[in-house]
Amino acid sequence: MAKTTEQQILDALKTIIDPASGRDIVTQGLVQGLALNNGNAQFALGIDPARAKEYEPVRQRAERVVADLPGVLSATALLTAERAPAAAAPRQGPPKINLPSVRSIVAVASGKGGVGKSTTTTNLAVALAARGLKVGLLDADIYGPSQPRLMGISGKPRSPDGKVMEPMQNHGVKVMSIGFLLDDDKPVIWRGPMVVSALQQMLRDVAWGELDILLVDMPPGTGDIQLSMAQSVPLTGAVIVSTPQDIALIDARRGLNMFRRVEVPVFGFVENMSYFSCPHCGGRSDIFGHGGAADEARKLGTDFLGEIPLHIAIRETSDAGTPITVTDPGSAHSQAYTAIAATIWGKVEAILGGGGRAAPRIVME
Repeated sequence: MAKTTEQQILDALKTIIDPASGRDIVTQGLVQGLALNNGNAQFALGIDPARAKEYEPVRQRAERVVADLPGVLSATALLTAERAPAAAAPRQGPPKINLPSVRSIVAVASGKGGVGKSTTTTNLAVALAARGLKVGLLDADIYGPSQPRLMGISGKPRSPDGKVMEPMQNHGVKVMSIGFLLDDDKPVIWRGPMVVSALQQMLRDVAWGELDILLVDMPPGTGDIQLSMAQSVPLTGAVIVSTPQDIALIDARRGLNMFRRVEVPVFGFVENMSYFSCPHCGGRSDIFGHGGAADEARKLGTDFLGEIPLHIAIRETSDAGTPITVTDPGSAHSQAYTAIAATIWGKVEAILGGGGRAAPRIVME
């Protein structure tokens, strides 16, 4: 099969005219962030957000033109607000995403990186699936996607119609991640609006099917990406993952306050790496301190969901793509994940019994 180059993609896109200027979209500078990985092409069209409806047909034509090139397996074009309007306009939130077949969406977040949020999300997803629930997992960490490795999934998603992707599956969980579309060693060099658009498409343009719960492995921090997700997606609730030490808890507190600001219920805190359990002697060491997340939860008026130890078995099974909740479901570590998952599902059911919740409204001060 012939291999298309990025230059050939740009040449093809030059056949599409920008309706505002009458020039082609490449010469006009609308095409941004072009990347071609293993036959999967991604790029953005930077436009005035006030004209998004006008440019939607342009976006669709751009996708079709690129998808028709030899050697291109899929093409994804995003509309971004990188090109500011000439005059200031009222700030508009991102478009609402409707996922009628998904009963609940729960964000798993952390105020900072390195606290084991993704490993926690993986094992919670598997534990929920073991309860007989239909579970999906969205890897929303565009800059550092880790779910393909943690879930032991390789390959590329299929898209029979060239528009909607089928999620990958393993361990009874449906999974979507930008990591499936990129080379392992190739960085994502995208600005905030492009990342938000990519996340929205991974929600909206994926055939999730009927799900009881969709866990969203959020990127660390409390910036524009997290706010946009909370505003555009009707989150049922959020879980905050932290380690016990003070520096991590400061950031976890920010994460909790962000969700409260946008009226998303916070189900509680999970203390990861709560203590070190020696695999040889069975001794316990509180390397990062202990109980900090429980204390913080009490101070902030939220629940403490449970603690997960720092243990070599969790690390080894995570690296191998065989979560400990799969390989050793009877272990104390797996039982800790299972208990937390049961608590989360209980909180989800309580909300679903009340008819769910609408997408939250962000108030800017």
